[in-house]
Amino acid sequence: MVPVVRQELDSRPQNTALDLLDLGLQVHVVVDACSSRSQVDRLVALARMRQSGAFLSTSEGLILQLVGDAAHPQFKEIQKIIKEPAPDSGLLGFFQGQNPLFR
Repeated sequence: MVPVVRQELDSRPQNTALDLLDLGLQVHVVVDACSSRSQVDRLVALARMRQSGAFLSTSEGLILQLVGDAAHPQFKEIQKIIKEPAPDSGLLGFFQGQNPLFR
């Protein structure tokens, strides 16, 4: 698993993800850790990566995947952090089928 986490979804992270996919690697994009100049640019970049085979996830989802389960020695500490409500990322409609890029 190669997480693609960048502050801004300009051409570099998107191209990195596409290049890694071309090499046959699994690419996981942490969508709530990515931004762009505009929400439209962000959604189009995420849609292109998803359509190319990248897995889209959230930071919480990735953390829980890496931790595995409650048997992890740091699980209780991690659970305290992820229980805090996350700020609105503006992506809810993106995953509820309201985005025409994902039909």
